[in-house]
Amino acid sequence: MLMIFKSKKWVTFLLLFLAGSLAAQVKLPTYFSNHMVLQKGIAIPVWGWATPGEKVTVTLEKSSLSTTADKEGKWMVKLPSMDYGGPYKLNIQGKTNLSFENVMIGEVWVCSGQSNMEFQLITSKNGEAEVAASNYPNIRLFTVKKTISHQQQEKLQDGEWSQCSPATSSHFSAVGYFFGRELNQKLNVAIGLINSSWGGTIAETWTSEQTIGQNPDFSNQLAQLKKINLDDYAKSVENEVKQRVGETSTIDNGMKNGQALWAAPGYNDAAWKTMELPGYIESNGLQGVDGIVWFRKEITLSAAEAKQKSRLYLAKINDSDSTYINGILVGSTKLQAEKSRVYPIASGLLKPGRNIITVRIEDIGGMGGVYGNPTTLYLQSGDQSISLVGSWKYKVGIVKFNAVLSPNSYPTLLYNAMIHPLVPFAIKGAIWYQGESNVERAKQYRRVFPDLIKDWRAHWNQGDFPFLFVQLANLRKPDSIPVESDWAELREAQTMTLALPNTGMAVTTDVGEALDIHPKDKQTVGFRLALAGLKVAYQKDIVYTGPVYKSMNVEGNKVTLTFDQIGSGIKIKDKYGYLKGFAVAGEDHQFHWATGKITGINSLQISSTEVQHPVAVRYAWSNNPEDANLYNGSDLPASSFRTDSWKGITQ
Repeated sequence: MLMIFKSKKWVTFLLLFLAGSLAAQVKLPTYFSNHMVLQKGIAIPVWGWATPGEKVTVTLEKSSLSTTADKEGKWMVKLPSMDYGGPYKLNIQGKTNLSFENVMIGEVWVCSGQSNMEFQLITSKNGEAEVAASNYPNIRLFTVKKTISHQQQEKLQDGEWSQCSPATSSHFSAVGYFFGRELNQKLNVAIGLINSSWGGTIAETWTSEQTIGQNPDFSNQLAQLKKINLDDYAKSVENEVKQRVGETSTIDNGMKNGQALWAAPGYNDAAWKTMELPGYIESNGLQGVDGIVWFRKEITLSAAEAKQKSRLYLAKINDSDSTYINGILVGSTKLQAEKSRVYPIASGLLKPGRNIITVRIEDIGGMGGVYGNPTTLYLQSGDQSISLVGSWKYKVGIVKFNAVLSPNSYPTLLYNAMIHPLVPFAIKGAIWYQGESNVERAKQYRRVFPDLIKDWRAHWNQGDFPFLFVQLANLRKPDSIPVESDWAELREAQTMTLALPNTGMAVTTDVGEALDIHPKDKQTVGFRLALAGLKVAYQKDIVYTGPVYKSMNVEGNKVTLTFDQIGSGIKIKDKYGYLKGFAVAGEDHQFHWATGKITGINSLQISSTEVQHPVAVRYAWSNNPEDANLYNGSDLPASSFRTDSWKGITQ
């Protein structure tokens, strides 16, 4: 029957009635849905929103609890712990009723990190076949929508649980899927996997303000974030940048009629600010800035140094550069952020005494500046290397305001939007695959990563829940001689994090791809994470990790090393029995490849003819230690390690 209301009073009444009906609806976070998994063995929080003062009753199997929504409309109950089982129905009764079907009691794991965690099942090794075989109805999948926030959010935007099948698995995290599949098969219980990951992201964006705010390295960025109005981000960034760098220009005053005025040896740069290089400009006071930035550095050369055949090595520059010595252009590279800058210097250009190196950098977006290995930032004069690491003067030429807020723009953005809304959903633990985006700050990662773990544990308030992570895989061209490595230092920081209780690490330096930061063999990664989970989270009596360095003893030029976590014993994975991947050094800190042999169930002996008095050993210490071949009887590889504590390249 059609009713036409001509009275304004009736219309007002109807609107108020509808508004009241909507307000009275009981609501829950999106991860309370059909097919969900609730955590076995601990109290189960169930919470949501209703009309202030409204009575809400939650019923699951034989448990039923009631509460009342507070003045803000929030409510929560904690159902008593349950054993594995299901399917059950979860019912929430207020003025309206909600019911969720096919609810299982099992094991819930959060899967987080950057692109290698986000990496989809369909794109993994044998992806199509893996998807076709993924019919596991007791594995349940939930993906958190990618979003950012400058404040901690209570709700996810959307999402729901699905049963794992070829129709639902293809775009889910491959590492998460293979980890969950192994647990499902070994434990024979329901597994819930919550994928909250975002490619290319740094660890500090996944950490809350309460924790990252205690780290002085990020205090400036957090202070800047508090000044930003995200509703008018572009204008807010412009105003905030102007407060820090002064008035900006759309014209590069350092150039005039093709002449680099700011590169001239006689130019007065006394008013310029200073910045430590190598380093991204965004990490050194120029957050939110793209455009042109000039850098100058003065060096003093002897007459002998000035007359030598010379080259200038400038590490890597993001994105383009024009480089001058004493006002003369010696080289330029356009839009090749991954290319190492090496510029020959013409004879006679360098002078005895004062010389000025000037680099004009154009940053078109994202992170910009001189970056990379500090050992590749130097002036080569004959056989002598003159380091250019350290303080450079800089001046902004043109500012193009970066008005695109990315997950890495400031710390906490992903924690706020993609982790905090999950709290306090009951979980067993977390798996983590991240670190690639923090490689150049590996020394700092020694603090950032453990802080992230402690941060999550503090917010969830479930004690030291299991936290399992993937050590970075091998990448890039293998080195022909022992070298310093930022990737090895990041792996070391990950290994050091095992000092935290209830942590486990999957070593993957044997399953990476030299030319691809996203190796396709995610089966091995998931399997090794599951081994760590079975040991750390479920106390299974298994060998779950490869050999772990224990001790070193030196006799003459020979070094004996011993290991823990050997299973049935250490072994060399080489058909000819050649031990590879080890290097030794003397007091000169110069490493040389070593040869060796296994001398016992948990020991081996190595030496080098070029080192008569070894004091330090390194193993698999490179970006791509593809030939490292120390394993245990369970075919699990040894992690990279070093016995020295000498200053690294990311310190």
